[in-house]
Amino acid sequence: MHDEHDGVILVARLMALSARTAPKGKGKDSLVCSIAGPEDLPLLSKEMERLSGSLNLSIFSRDAKNISSSEACLVIGVRGREPVGINCQGCGFASCDGMLGATGTGEQTAPFKGPNCIIKITDLGIAVGSAVKTASIHNVDNRVMYTAGAAALSLGWLTGCTVAYGIPLAASGKNIYFDRQ
Repeated sequence: MHDEHDGVILVARLMALSARTAPKGKGKDSLVCSIAGPEDLPLLSKEMERLSGSLNLSIFSRDAKNISSSEACLVIGVRGREPVGINCQGCGFASCDGMLGATGTGEQTAPFKGPNCIIKITDLGIAVGSAVKTASIHNVDNRVMYTAGAAALSLGWLTGCTVAYGIPLAASGKNIYFDRQ
């Protein structure tokens, strides 16, 4: 099993590489990648359980069980408050300056901090897609989880990031991320 575990960690590193080299809007990279290994997964799972209660979202608790059974988890976050400066209004504001002026207002009760530059959120989605493609090429079971990303942000693992996704990884005889209750 040691060889398979080493393979999963290697694939997690290749996934981070795929995310890093994915195309970025205006070529401005605002991504942060972190690999949670076996020693980090209990803390991540525990934070997901805590968020399940505080946010009253049972999906966090369900996903926490998968994290506990995983061998690693790649977390990809984006600093969504670094707009590209094109004033596209995708964030819901008339300008990038308008979006930046609205950040930090009001109490934050959601798993993610907003508003965010829509270009940066798109960059995050492309990076996540590139990463899971790499996992698929190497036959490592995975599932994209916003819950794991929210927990990683809550733990302070991705400095400056406002949105993140976790991609837990496992290699076993059956994909643990499907056929869940």
